[in-house]
Amino acid sequence: MNNNLKRILEPGTRLYLLVLVIFAGIACFFSVKLALAEATVIVLLIIYSVIIIRRRRQEFMEYMESVTYDIESAKSDTLINFPLPMVAFKLENMTIIWGNRFFFDIFGKKSAHFDARLSDLVPKFTAKWLTEGKNQYSGLVEVKDRRFRVYGNIIRGENESSRDYMGMTYWLDVTEYDLAMAEYENSRPIVALIIFDNLDEISKNQPDRVRNELQNMVSDRIERWCADMGGILCRYDRDRYMFIFEQRHFPQLLEDKFSLLDSIHEVINPAGIHASVSIGMGRDGESFEENYNFASLSTEMALSRGGDQAVIKNRFNFEFFGGRSEEVETRTKVKSRVMANAISELIKASSQIYVMGHKYADMDVIAGAVGICCIARKLGCRASIVIDEEKNAAGNLIQKLKKTEEYKDAFISAQEAITHADRSTLLVVVDTNRPEQVEDQSLLMACNRVAVIDHHRRAASYIQNASLTFLEPYASSVAELVCELLQELVDQSDILRVEADALLAGMVMDTKNFTLRTGERTFDAAAFLRRAGADPVAVKMVLQNNMDDTVARYKILQQVKRYRDSIAIAVIEEPQDRIVAAQASDEMLNISGIQASLVIYPTEKGGVIVSARSIGDINVQVLLEDLGGGGNKSAAGLQMDGIELRDAVNLIFSAIDRYFDE
Repeated sequence: MNNNLKRILEPGTRLYLLVLVIFAGIACFFSVKLALAEATVIVLLIIYSVIIIRRRRQEFMEYMESVTYDIESAKSDTLINFPLPMVAFKLENMTIIWGNRFFFDIFGKKSAHFDARLSDLVPKFTAKWLTEGKNQYSGLVEVKDRRFRVYGNIIRGENESSRDYMGMTYWLDVTEYDLAMAEYENSRPIVALIIFDNLDEISKNQPDRVRNELQNMVSDRIERWCADMGGILCRYDRDRYMFIFEQRHFPQLLEDKFSLLDSIHEVINPAGIHASVSIGMGRDGESFEENYNFASLSTEMALSRGGDQAVIKNRFNFEFFGGRSEEVETRTKVKSRVMANAISELIKASSQIYVMGHKYADMDVIAGAVGICCIARKLGCRASIVIDEEKNAAGNLIQKLKKTEEYKDAFISAQEAITHADRSTLLVVVDTNRPEQVEDQSLLMACNRVAVIDHHRRAASYIQNASLTFLEPYASSVAELVCELLQELVDQSDILRVEADALLAGMVMDTKNFTLRTGERTFDAAAFLRRAGADPVAVKMVLQNNMDDTVARYKILQQVKRYRDSIAIAVIEEPQDRIVAAQASDEMLNISGIQASLVIYPTEKGGVIVSARSIGDINVQVLLEDLGGGGNKSAAGLQMDGIELRDAVNLIFSAIDRYFDE
């Protein structure tokens, strides 16, 4: 059906008029007067219909205008009386375009201040976060004594093509919430364990009166240090204290750098030995129990690093304070005897034994490894040494060992070790306690049973869950520690002459011919090796350098510059052999007035290596630990990946400045 016909036939005025016109047409055939009368009525009806339609249309338009006005008025009223402070401003210059009364009430303004700048009212406030696509300001905005969380968005101008943008922000008062949160954080508990490090040493050969007096002096200083913090101090053993206090006092402890350490040093026994304590703190735990466990780990870490320092453990890492003093040598061999029995049990229960050191293994790594091989052979087991035979610093010693029947096939690669490793395999890690420094981390992860023997201070990252950890920072070398194990487990006749030479070579290298970090136990171990057949002349020949290395070492020495009078620094722009750099660093200590030396050079893979040595009061381990390095007081190293030499040098100089400023 035609659409026009459909519209005509739809119910409405048109249909009625059509019917009337039809009847008027029919009436023409019967009476003209009747037809004219009907036509007149039809015309009047049409005029009336048009008038009514126009009137209704006018009324509808007036109604719509009224409704639209009410909606706009409601919107405007909603913005003006919105219960949150609101302000709109130009992004380009922070000029205020509009703000409700609640916003201006924040600043004590009785009337709106349009055309003022928002940055004048809040000087540190910027709109950069809006232009970066964020809808929340990064921090809290402080106005007088109130704190606000600011939300917002960007609004385009009325014209779609307009480039005028403005920011609309909403200011939420979070003062009470923030104060409650701050009070919650400040009231969080911290558990501290304080250990009198050298109580036995300082009390040895002293009468009871002096012992009690020394202990009381230490206790008195600890009590005075804790007095102003409103915590709970409890002495639960003769040399151990527990202190529980609130987080609000922690920043002050950091500011005074744990003054208790220096205060305890003032206690001196008649023999001239200074007292020292170690502080282990646990914070940020979910419970008192977790904080206590953190504190226990911290004290263990502090003692393994030589004591006389504060270590703080939270859920993520360790923080270290102090620890610059020389490690105190323990004169008893009880621990060595216990460790010897423990490692012998581990070896007996193992299907195979692997010994692995740090990357670019040196003489001390090989010395420790051959000592473990000797113990394993005595116990009826065979041990293999995992090493990269191309990248190491002990090539002469390895070649000498390979000439003997016992070590002909003892050196294997990490891949070969992983292939044959099983659940009963024992991996002995020597001369390092950091997982990222071992020869191969995959092998470390593949072995369930791990023993660690090391003489370096424990760092924030260390091999965890080890079956045995023999860590003595006071020792001169791993060779010295392994010698003490050998004395407990094997006879001198069981030690091959080449093994004795290797152990003595490791000791000579780490002590720089018995001049650094050398104690009574070091000479005892050297005497034991000499009786076992070690030949100093053979050791000297193993440690000899070739002509090229000697020339390279003296080229490094030509680049030496002084810094802060007592530090010698050589910055080399070309990659260097690690052994040569370490030897140059040792040689620099022969310069008069020099207490510490650093050799800094780039790697071929785009990084920087630092070799540091110390002969005086400067602790190079603490100095480089700030940048991720490690070692001990007199010898430390650092490897920085993905950094330019100039940037690395600047970081090292900044670390030196911080070390001296503290």
